[in-house]
Amino acid sequence: MSMFGDGLDQAVQKAFTRPAPKSAGAQMRYLVKQMKGTKAVAQMLRISQRTVERYVKDQIKKPRADLAARLEREVKKRWQPQIRAKARQKAASTGGIVIDTRARMGYTAPIGSTDQDRIRHLTVALPPRYAARLFDAQEQGASDQQLKEIAAEALKEVYFQDGGRRAGSLEEVRFTDIEHLEFDL
Repeated sequence: MSMFGDGLDQAVQKAFTRPAPKSAGAQMRYLVKQMKGTKAVAQMLRISQRTVERYVKDQIKKPRADLAARLEREVKKRWQPQIRAKARQKAASTGGIVIDTRARMGYTAPIGSTDQDRIRHLTVALPPRYAARLFDAQEQGASDQQLKEIAAEALKEVYFQDGGRRAGSLEEVRFTDIEHLEFDL
């Protein structure tokens, strides 16, 4: 799983106005309606078409753990797309995004400064342009490493350089050994 991609998805899911379906039957019916057929759902979930039909009719009520996780992930991925789009747009245009992380951070700077990596716990509000870059990169299928680089660049500007008021000669921020990562809109 992608730590940054999942974190961004969870932040957007907090904007949902209605809860997603909980039972396996309700989730399966929702997916069948969205994908317009049981065959497409069966292929996506890697189960038989007949199994999908049984879930839709509530003949099977309790899926295996791996199937339940895939089912929930696929439903949440498709749930309330307009609300999801509005939340992303608001974060990218006016609201920005908050990153809460506990990770090892260091930086590359001129000789004479202390650039030793150390564990830091930061909660930083990132400007809307970084939220837009993160969401755009995620939509284009960026890897976790690419998302991490965007977040490191944002932390460099907002936290280490304080918007250009200090550490002007800072070259690069290292963002490694992530223990905790959470985004909020």
